[in-house]
Amino acid sequence: MDKTTLQKLKDAIGRSNSIGIAVGREPSIDEMGAALALYLLLKNANKKVSVASPTDPIVEISSLVGINKVARKFGGDAGDLVVSFPYQEGEIEKVSYTLENNFLNIIVKASEQGLSFDEKDVNYTRGSGTIDLLITIGAAQLDDVSDVFDAQKLSDVSVINIDNQPNNQGYGDIVLVAPQASSVSEHVADIVLTLGFSIEQDAAQNLLSGIMYSTKNFQDPKTSSLAFEVSAFLMKRGALRVSGQQPSRYDQPQQENVPARPAPRPAPAPQPRPAPEAQAPVPAPARPQPQPAPTPAPQTQAPAPAPKEEQPQDDAPPLDWLTPKVYKGSSEV
Repeated sequence: MDKTTLQKLKDAIGRSNSIGIAVGREPSIDEMGAALALYLLLKNANKKVSVASPTDPIVEISSLVGINKVARKFGGDAGDLVVSFPYQEGEIEKVSYTLENNFLNIIVKASEQGLSFDEKDVNYTRGSGTIDLLITIGAAQLDDVSDVFDAQKLSDVSVINIDNQPNNQGYGDIVLVAPQASSVSEHVADIVLTLGFSIEQDAAQNLLSGIMYSTKNFQDPKTSSLAFEVSAFLMKRGALRVSGQQPSRYDQPQQENVPARPAPRPAPAPQPRPAPEAQAPVPAPARPQPQPAPTPAPQTQAPAPAPKEEQPQDDAPPLDWLTPKVYKGSSEV
């Protein structure tokens, strides 16, 4: 940013009495994070500031600090409270009010066909008054934010265009478009630091969340060096790399590898071990140990008396015992 642009920016913010910050339809975490961070910084600088979006915030960005301050439209007299709800012709008979115990009760009397809405559909909007400075965040053309302000009242309003999209139309009195930035949050952080703002933890967290979203948790090859430098500074200011919805999305490729590991592990190796425990009664084979006792029994039978009983049969005289025998000498006469 050159010195001339920097001075014009300081002058525009310095002389402004009411600043409006606008984002386009269905803003991303990056765009809304940058807008709310700028909102918090200007609030801390004692500026009257409001932030608006043509569409209701989605759940994905509900964790950003200050998201409850986002209105659907600028305008209305300062301090006015607008109560709005869906309406179909013929369903409301009349609207009245009563005063009771210091409370103002607005009564919407239903017709015979009944009301088509309930309590959760009722919206409350505080009038922001007329703004004299409009800052657009991440809007490539002014028509993207035309729903949040009255075009007739914008003729005398200065417009600051902050964006990082290459197709930005370059509208506004001060154009701060940086296509080389990988996120609009890092671009806003660079701008406010150049202006001399002190970034507190809440604003730092919104900016870091936006940078992480647009850079896919710093994995996008288009991530700029400024994104790393600014992120390091924001973390020093207390911002955290919160897991939540974003990292879960960025880390999907890593999560795909995780289920591959448990696939081979399902084999419950410890479960078959209880089976041998069921065989614990196998100690019964310990009973066969007395089997050596029967072994000595056959040893006592080894000297089987049966062959000894045959010996008395040997005492019987031979058959030729009674036949006469002739003695024959061995010597010659």
